[in-house]
Amino acid sequence: MPPISTSIAPSDPTGRTGEASSAEPTGRRRFLTYLLAAPTLTVAARLGLDAAAPAAARAAERVAEARAADAPPQLLGLPGIPDVLDLGDAMILAGLPTSHLLVLEVTPVGRARLYLPRLEVGQGLTTAIAMLVAEELDAELTDVDVPLSDGRPELLFNQLTGGSNSVRSLYDPVRSAAAAARARLVTAAARRWNVPASSLRTAGSAVLAPDGRRAGYGELAAEAAAVILPAVPVTPKPADQLRLVGRPTGRIDARDIVTGRTRYAGDLQIPGAVPTVVARPTTVNGTLRSLDASAARAMPGVLGVVQIPSGVAVLAETFDQALKARDALRTTWNPGPAADLSTEDVRAQLRAAHLPFLIPPLLTQHLDGEFDFAFVNHAPMEVLTAVADVRPNRAELWFAAQSPILAQQTIAAELGLPQNAVTVHVVRGGGSFGRRLFFDAALEAARISKAAGRPVKLMWTRNDDMRHGRMRPASHHRIRATYGLGQVLTWEHRAATVKTDLGHGLGETLTAAGFDLSLAGLSLAQAFFLLTEKNPYNVGIPTQLLAELPLDLHTGSWRSVYSGTVRVADEIMMDELARRMGQDEVAFRRARLRSAAGRAVLDTVADKGNWGRPMPPGQAQGIGYHDENGGIAAYLVELDASDRANPRVTKAVVAADVGRVINPTGLEAQLTGALVDGLSVILQTGNHLDNGAFREGSYGDFHYARQRHTPPVVEIHLMPPSGPPGGAGELGVPAASAAVANAYARATGTSPRSFPVNF
Repeated sequence: MPPISTSIAPSDPTGRTGEASSAEPTGRRRFLTYLLAAPTLTVAARLGLDAAAPAAARAAERVAEARAADAPPQLLGLPGIPDVLDLGDAMILAGLPTSHLLVLEVTPVGRARLYLPRLEVGQGLTTAIAMLVAEELDAELTDVDVPLSDGRPELLFNQLTGGSNSVRSLYDPVRSAAAAARARLVTAAARRWNVPASSLRTAGSAVLAPDGRRAGYGELAAEAAAVILPAVPVTPKPADQLRLVGRPTGRIDARDIVTGRTRYAGDLQIPGAVPTVVARPTTVNGTLRSLDASAARAMPGVLGVVQIPSGVAVLAETFDQALKARDALRTTWNPGPAADLSTEDVRAQLRAAHLPFLIPPLLTQHLDGEFDFAFVNHAPMEVLTAVADVRPNRAELWFAAQSPILAQQTIAAELGLPQNAVTVHVVRGGGSFGRRLFFDAALEAARISKAAGRPVKLMWTRNDDMRHGRMRPASHHRIRATYGLGQVLTWEHRAATVKTDLGHGLGETLTAAGFDLSLAGLSLAQAFFLLTEKNPYNVGIPTQLLAELPLDLHTGSWRSVYSGTVRVADEIMMDELARRMGQDEVAFRRARLRSAAGRAVLDTVADKGNWGRPMPPGQAQGIGYHDENGGIAAYLVELDASDRANPRVTKAVVAADVGRVINPTGLEAQLTGALVDGLSVILQTGNHLDNGAFREGSYGDFHYARQRHTPPVVEIHLMPPSGPPGGAGELGVPAASAAVANAYARATGTSPRSFPVNF
């Protein structure tokens, strides 16, 4: 791969040329920071491969080298498939062309504003990014704003929020942009006071002189915008100078959330947008056979009834009126394509989808395990809502979008408009867990607005999303481990899953990263499964295969794609194999972990959790381990199964290594949320399919953990900084789930094979 050359030559309002023009080689990986023409200080950062995980960067280079040689990359023994890529890496690489989105400005009133090309869905991302800006600017955290960027039609790929990649990919460019802004502010103050810039320091959103003079960033912003060559270095701070990063910090949006000031899509007052709901089929993907809307049209406040592919929309002056009119519609529905299927039918088809195991060598000992995992709804606290204003020559939408550009492209095609005629305003979301990668509600809202000829505010009810929304697909797993002389010889994992819809940007992600799946003869899901599902242990010769069951049901990633079931099954088998071979479960894992950092995390959780302590009958400890997206987590739980119908986790101890932690408080919240997800899906939470319709329709029958089900004691231990930030949003779920399953098995003396155990 030839060296990357860069040229930076923006103009500024004074007519001077840009800061630098560089044609000399700069190495394989580099991010750029440059000044934009603006009346106030505006700096942008462009991400390079150094913001990706090193393995992903190497993979991208190998792809680029192969392209330069006009040959497909040969990786993992399969053409076009890298051996060093995980989900977060793929999304980071695919996001590189869009990285010039990252823009930081300092306004005349002293606000530092970083326009975030990601979605905030409650994971604390805006707080982490604000901390990075405040750190490098030496600004007060209260002086930093992190608004969400609109979808940008000129970009080459989605500004995708997923794969635990946001902090990983933005860490360096955010710091770089803020450091460049700080250098220009210092230079502006030095010119104003006619003193050496090196004699000045920054603190509290101001530049300070040795003689006590002080200039706030706001009053320096215009002068700093004219600085072309800063008089001080623009490099980010070294680790030993960090004052805010790594310090537990409350969320910058916490007060607004609890006081109701935060605005979600349903709170927006868009002129003319009327409340809208949809009547839906009685089975998944059913179609309308007949409609009599006369009674509904005559009801108070009803403004219109519109038929769309997914149902019948009712528009009214209030949501209450719309819901009542929807219920007054007289409809009959054709059954959907899965109308003859129920949960047991799906399970039987999944079991039949596996290829057979290899025959173990003669006299070789082996252990087999089979595991069922139910469908699980995302069930974010905020229901899906979207506002759409579609006109003959343009469209404007407001919704919580994890993949805004893909949404923009799809909606534009649906409306017959050019992409740049569709504006997508990204609005914060109240939870997601992968659900808002899909923009079902926004597409429906656009269709309704076009048909009705007016703006609409569409709300999916909880029942809508439970029964017609996205699910973690049901899956069945078969694992065979062979062993002898104290060693694991082979590990075969066969996963069969209802086909997972990866049409929310993952295919485009891999394509943008340069991987030609067709050359390998693999489906997107199979390739993705191979890329992301990695056994962290030395277990002889590991093999993994994925079989897909192509049912016409709505599926999608659920706080990761496959690892929430694949790694849980692996971890259960590790426990059972350890006992079969007469070894302690933690020691068995430790002896086989490939990663020294992983062993340190496992040691920490075992020590802090007092692994092996005596427990009363019906109670037990359980352990689970997982690494993904640059992070490592281990969970140790204590579970009381004295009442088999109501098992409860009474204590949880967590250890995690995610490199450099930006905000420990936010990370602890993520790991705690993963614990609640894990105990929910293992013990009690899932969705039943009954003749093509999902049974659960609300939190009343979708038995997600309540406060009474959560452990009264949770301890979280974060490892010291060990490198750049890793991902954490999806990290904890497999480890937490496995720990709960293993504790339940040890407490009950059983080998649970179907999850949730109380379904």
